[in-house]
Amino acid sequence: MDPIAFEVFGIAVRWYGILISLGMIIGTILAIRESKRLGWDENLIIDFIIVMIPAAIVGARLYYVIFNWSYYSGDIFKIINIREGGLAIHGGVIGGVIAGIIYTKAKKIDFFSLADIIAPSLILGQAIGRWGNFVNQEAHGGPTNLPWGIMVNGVKVHPTFLYESLWNVLVFIFLIKFRKKKKNNGEVFYLYLILYSIGRFFVEGLRTDSLMLGQFRVAQLLSLSLIIIFSYLLFRKRKKSY
Repeated sequence: MDPIAFEVFGIAVRWYGILISLGMIIGTILAIRESKRLGWDENLIIDFIIVMIPAAIVGARLYYVIFNWSYYSGDIFKIINIREGGLAIHGGVIGGVIAGIIYTKAKKIDFFSLADIIAPSLILGQAIGRWGNFVNQEAHGGPTNLPWGIMVNGVKVHPTFLYESLWNVLVFIFLIKFRKKKKNNGEVFYLYLILYSIGRFFVEGLRTDSLMLGQFRVAQLLSLSLIIIFSYLLFRKRKKSY
Protein backbone atom coordinates (compact mmCIF):
# COMPACT_ATOMS: atom_id res chain seq x y z
CA MET A 1 0.00 0.00 0.00
CA ASP A 2 1.28 3.44 -0.94
CA PRO A 3 2.06 5.36 2.30
CA ILE A 4 1.15 8.61 0.52
CA ALA A 5 -2.60 9.23 0.44
CA PHE A 6 -2.53 12.32 -1.80
CA GLU A 7 -0.61 15.52 -2.45
CA VAL A 8 -1.55 19.14 -1.80
CA PHE A 9 0.47 21.74 -3.71
CA GLY A 10 3.23 19.18 -4.13
CA ILE A 11 3.32 18.26 -0.44
CA ALA A 12 2.71 14.58 0.25
CA VAL A 13 0.00 13.80 2.81
CA ARG A 14 0.70 10.39 4.34
CA TRP A 15 -1.77 7.83 5.62
CA TYR A 16 0.27 7.65 8.82
CA GLY A 17 -0.53 11.27 9.65
CA ILE A 18 -4.16 10.93 8.55
CA LEU A 19 -4.77 7.95 10.82
CA ILE A 20 -3.08 9.57 13.81
CA SER A 21 -5.15 12.72 13.22
CA LEU A 22 -8.33 10.64 12.92
CA GLY A 23 -7.54 8.99 16.25
CA MET A 24 -7.06 12.41 17.84
CA ILE A 25 -10.34 13.76 16.45
CA ILE A 26 -12.42 10.77 17.53
CA GLY A 27 -10.73 10.75 20.94
CA THR A 28 -11.49 14.44 21.40
CA ILE A 29 -15.16 13.94 20.57
CA LEU A 30 -15.45 11.07 23.05
CA ALA A 31 -13.70 13.04 25.81
CA ILE A 32 -16.02 16.02 25.28
CA ARG A 33 -19.08 13.78 25.46
CA GLU A 34 -17.86 12.23 28.71
CA SER A 35 -17.09 15.65 30.19
CA LYS A 36 -20.67 16.76 29.46
CA ARG A 37 -22.03 13.62 31.12
CA LEU A 38 -20.05 14.45 34.24
CA GLY A 39 -21.08 18.09 34.21
CA TRP A 40 -17.68 19.46 33.27
CA ASP A 41 -17.16 22.58 31.21
CA GLU A 42 -16.26 21.12 27.80
CA ASN A 43 -13.89 24.05 27.21
CA LEU A 44 -11.61 22.63 29.90
CA ILE A 45 -11.28 19.46 27.83
CA ILE A 46 -10.78 21.30 24.55
CA ASP A 47 -8.13 23.58 26.08
CA PHE A 48 -6.32 20.60 27.59
CA ILE A 49 -6.30 18.66 24.33
CA ILE A 50 -4.84 21.70 22.55
CA VAL A 51 -2.01 21.58 25.09
CA MET A 52 -1.72 17.80 25.31
CA ILE A 53 -1.42 16.92 21.61
CA PRO A 54 1.77 18.93 20.93
CA ALA A 55 3.25 17.72 24.24
CA ALA A 56 2.45 14.11 23.34
CA ILE A 57 3.98 14.44 19.87
CA VAL A 58 7.15 16.01 21.26
CA GLY A 59 7.34 13.34 23.96
CA ALA A 60 6.78 10.53 21.46
CA ARG A 61 9.49 11.86 19.17
CA LEU A 62 12.04 12.55 21.89
CA TYR A 63 11.56 9.07 23.35
CA TYR A 64 12.12 7.48 19.94
CA VAL A 65 15.12 9.67 19.11
CA ILE A 66 16.82 9.08 22.48
CA PHE A 67 16.78 5.32 22.00
CA ASN A 68 17.96 5.68 18.38
CA TRP A 69 20.53 8.37 19.09
CA SER A 70 23.26 6.75 17.00
CA TYR A 71 21.06 7.28 13.92
CA TYR A 72 19.80 10.80 14.71
CA SER A 73 22.89 12.28 16.35
CA GLY A 74 24.09 15.46 14.68
CA ASP A 75 21.22 15.76 12.20
CA ILE A 76 18.52 18.13 13.42
CA PHE A 77 16.49 17.62 10.25
CA LYS A 78 16.23 13.89 10.86
CA ILE A 79 15.18 14.56 14.45
CA ILE A 80 12.29 16.86 13.54
CA ASN A 81 11.12 14.93 10.48
CA ILE A 82 8.22 12.87 11.82
CA ARG A 83 6.37 12.54 8.52
CA GLU A 84 7.83 9.10 7.86
CA GLY A 85 7.20 7.72 11.33
CA GLY A 86 9.34 7.42 14.42
CA LEU A 87 6.90 8.17 17.24
CA ALA A 88 6.90 6.03 20.39
CA ILE A 89 3.57 5.68 22.20
CA HIS A 90 5.18 5.43 25.63
CA GLY A 91 6.91 8.75 25.04
CA GLY A 92 3.61 10.26 23.94
CA VAL A 93 1.91 9.11 27.13
CA ILE A 94 4.73 10.57 29.24
CA GLY A 95 4.49 13.89 27.39
CA GLY A 96 0.70 13.93 27.79
CA VAL A 97 0.89 13.17 31.52
CA ILE A 98 3.40 15.98 32.09
CA ALA A 99 1.12 18.35 30.19
CA GLY A 100 -1.83 17.13 32.27
CA ILE A 101 -0.06 17.74 35.57
CA ILE A 102 0.91 21.27 34.57
CA TYR A 103 -2.54 22.03 33.13
CA THR A 104 -4.51 20.78 36.13
CA LYS A 105 -2.29 22.71 38.54
CA ALA A 106 -2.77 25.88 36.51
CA LYS A 107 -6.55 25.39 36.30
CA LYS A 108 -6.82 24.13 39.91
CA ILE A 109 -8.69 20.96 38.93
CA ASP A 110 -8.10 17.34 39.92
CA PHE A 111 -5.57 15.60 37.68
CA PHE A 112 -7.06 12.14 38.15
CA SER A 113 -10.59 13.28 37.32
CA LEU A 114 -9.29 14.68 34.04
CA ALA A 115 -7.15 11.58 33.39
CA ASP A 116 -10.19 9.31 33.82
CA ILE A 117 -12.07 11.32 31.20
CA ILE A 118 -9.18 11.20 28.73
CA ALA A 119 -8.01 7.58 29.22
CA PRO A 120 -10.62 5.80 27.03
CA SER A 121 -9.97 8.32 24.27
CA LEU A 122 -6.24 7.66 24.45
CA ILE A 123 -6.52 3.91 24.03
CA LEU A 124 -9.01 4.21 21.16
CA GLY A 125 -6.76 6.76 19.45
CA GLN A 126 -3.86 4.31 19.82
CA ALA A 127 -5.96 1.54 18.27
CA ILE A 128 -6.66 3.69 15.22
CA GLY A 129 -3.15 5.10 14.95
CA ARG A 130 -1.58 1.63 14.89
CA TRP A 131 -2.93 1.14 11.37
CA GLY A 132 -0.48 3.80 10.25
CA ASN A 133 2.24 1.23 10.98
CA PHE A 134 0.56 -1.16 8.56
CA VAL A 135 0.60 1.44 5.80
CA ASN A 136 4.27 2.20 6.48
CA GLN A 137 5.09 -1.53 6.61
CA GLU A 138 6.66 -1.09 10.06
CA ALA A 139 6.18 -2.28 13.65
CA HIS A 140 5.60 -5.83 12.42
CA GLY A 141 6.76 -9.13 13.89
CA GLY A 142 9.02 -11.89 12.72
CA PRO A 143 8.23 -14.63 10.17
CA THR A 144 5.11 -16.73 10.70
CA ASN A 145 3.05 -19.37 8.91
CA LEU A 146 -0.19 -18.29 10.57
CA PRO A 147 -3.05 -17.63 8.11
CA TRP A 148 -3.42 -14.01 9.22
CA GLY A 149 0.22 -13.14 8.60
CA ILE A 150 0.96 -10.25 6.23
CA MET A 151 3.56 -9.99 3.50
CA VAL A 152 6.40 -7.52 4.05
CA ASN A 153 9.28 -7.50 1.57
CA GLY A 154 8.28 -10.94 0.37
CA VAL A 155 8.18 -12.48 3.87
CA LYS A 156 5.05 -13.49 5.76
CA VAL A 157 5.25 -11.88 9.21
CA HIS A 158 3.19 -11.35 12.37
CA PRO A 159 0.89 -8.30 12.01
CA THR A 160 1.80 -7.01 15.46
CA PHE A 161 0.15 -3.66 14.71
CA LEU A 162 -3.12 -5.60 14.35
CA TYR A 163 -2.62 -7.53 17.58
CA GLU A 164 -2.07 -4.31 19.50
CA SER A 165 -4.92 -2.51 17.76
CA LEU A 166 -7.40 -5.28 18.60
CA TRP A 167 -6.17 -5.42 22.21
CA ASN A 168 -6.57 -1.65 22.50
CA VAL A 169 -10.15 -1.84 21.25
CA LEU A 170 -10.92 -4.45 23.93
CA VAL A 171 -9.33 -2.24 26.59
CA PHE A 172 -11.38 0.71 25.33
CA ILE A 173 -14.63 -1.27 25.64
CA PHE A 174 -13.69 -2.37 29.16
CA LEU A 175 -12.82 1.18 30.27
CA ILE A 176 -16.08 2.56 28.87
CA LYS A 177 -18.04 0.01 30.91
CA PHE A 178 -15.88 0.34 34.02
CA ARG A 179 -15.84 4.14 34.31
CA LYS A 180 -19.44 4.26 35.54
CA LYS A 181 -18.58 1.79 38.32
CA LYS A 182 -15.33 3.31 39.56
CA LYS A 183 -15.05 4.04 43.27
CA ASN A 184 -12.24 6.60 43.15
CA ASN A 185 -10.84 9.14 40.72
CA GLY A 186 -7.82 7.77 38.91
CA GLU A 187 -9.00 4.16 38.65
CA VAL A 188 -9.86 4.39 34.94
CA PHE A 189 -6.47 5.95 34.22
CA TYR A 190 -4.64 3.32 36.27
CA LEU A 191 -6.46 0.51 34.46
CA TYR A 192 -5.65 2.10 31.11
CA LEU A 193 -1.93 2.00 31.95
CA ILE A 194 -2.10 -1.53 33.39
CA LEU A 195 -4.16 -3.14 30.63
CA TYR A 196 -2.40 -1.41 27.76
CA SER A 197 0.95 -2.43 29.24
CA ILE A 198 -0.11 -6.09 29.53
CA GLY A 199 -0.95 -6.25 25.84
CA ARG A 200 2.11 -4.25 24.81
CA PHE A 201 4.45 -6.49 26.84
CA PHE A 202 3.44 -9.61 24.91
CA VAL A 203 3.10 -7.95 21.49
CA GLU A 204 6.51 -6.31 21.86
CA GLY A 205 8.09 -9.73 22.23
CA LEU A 206 7.09 -10.51 18.63
CA ARG A 207 8.35 -7.28 17.06
CA THR A 208 11.56 -6.99 15.08
CA ASP A 209 12.07 -3.23 15.47
CA SER A 210 12.02 -2.83 19.25
CA LEU A 211 13.93 0.01 20.89
CA MET A 212 16.65 -1.70 22.93
CA LEU A 213 18.48 -0.99 26.16
CA GLY A 214 21.36 -3.41 26.06
CA GLN A 215 19.78 -6.84 25.58
CA PHE A 216 16.36 -5.74 26.82
CA ARG A 217 13.39 -4.35 24.93
CA VAL A 218 12.64 -0.89 26.34
CA ALA A 219 8.88 -1.20 25.84
CA GLN A 220 8.78 -4.47 27.76
CA LEU A 221 10.80 -3.05 30.66
CA LEU A 222 8.57 0.01 30.86
CA SER A 223 5.37 -2.01 30.43
CA LEU A 224 6.34 -4.37 33.24
CA SER A 225 7.18 -1.42 35.48
CA LEU A 226 3.82 0.23 34.77
CA ILE A 227 1.92 -3.00 35.45
CA ILE A 228 3.59 -3.45 38.85
CA ILE A 229 3.46 0.18 39.97
CA PHE A 230 -0.10 0.97 38.96
CA SER A 231 -1.50 -2.39 40.06
CA TYR A 232 -0.14 -1.60 43.51
CA LEU A 233 -1.52 1.96 43.43
CA LEU A 234 -4.92 0.70 42.28
CA PHE A 235 -4.99 -1.94 45.03
CA ARG A 236 -4.05 0.65 47.65
CA LYS A 237 -6.63 3.13 46.39
CA ARG A 238 -9.35 0.46 46.43
CA LYS A 239 -8.34 -0.74 49.89
CA LYS A 240 -8.65 2.77 51.32
CA SER A 241 -12.15 3.14 49.90
CA TYR A 242 -13.50 0.23 51.96
